[in-house]
Amino acid sequence: MKSFFRLLVFMLLLVCAMAAIAAPLPKEKGKEHEGTSIDSGTFGVYQKGHRVGTETFSINQTSYGSVITSEFKTENAPAPDLQTSELQLTSTGNIRRYEWKEVSPDKQELVLLPNEEFLTQKWVTGAQEKEQEQPYLLSPATNVLDDYVFIHREILAWKYLGMACKQEPGKSPQCPLKKRAQMPTLNPHQHSSAIVSAEFLGRETVNMRRGPQELLKLELTSDAGTWDLWLDNQFKVNRISIAGENTIVDRD
Repeated sequence: MKSFFRLLVFMLLLVCAMAAIAAPLPKEKGKEHEGTSIDSGTFGVYQKGHRVGTETFSINQTSYGSVITSEFKTENAPAPDLQTSELQLTSTGNIRRYEWKEVSPDKQELVLLPNEEFLTQKWVTGAQEKEQEQPYLLSPATNVLDDYVFIHREILAWKYLGMACKQEPGKSPQCPLKKRAQMPTLNPHQHSSAIVSAEFLGRETVNMRRGPQELLKLELTSDAGTWDLWLDNQFKVNRISIAGENTIVDRD
């Protein structure tokens, strides 16, 4: 029960998004990973039933907010892809810093930072020495949904549940069916933003690899397509399905 309430508190903190003005951070930063572990584990990525990738992730509460880390690597490839990312959020759920690196087969990196009330992205690709920069007319309250970082979808689901569900002391959250909420998102890899619509579709029995599980189902839709998410009673994503792509992401 204690872990459940820690998770619920974390969700509620994420949705208390006020217009915080974040100061730019220095380029060199310390790794502030101490704190309370909220979630950690691995996701297996399957296409047409074959495992093609693994994401290892963690979510930690810290003294300043939270840190979401991810490492994604492909399976059984001649030149495996390996990428890492770290998303730092303030205690109000705003972006504090986002950093992504591709270790192999190419060398790439990017960083996303708040610049007063908007966001700025800087990146370097391959042997390119000159750093490129792109500003976005997006607030730090925007949600990062990067390619191959599936744990970002769990954070988005928590924000939606915190907005849509009613919580009474001593009772489980009550989530109304088909209550839609729209949230701004940014995909740093694609340098593109989108509005994602989230909707709670009730409970559903899903045949997982460890057996049948009764899970909560959410649907995320945008111009890029539809993602179905199934979460357990502690609001942790157990499965993600990408419509039309024969792709399933399962928690190991």
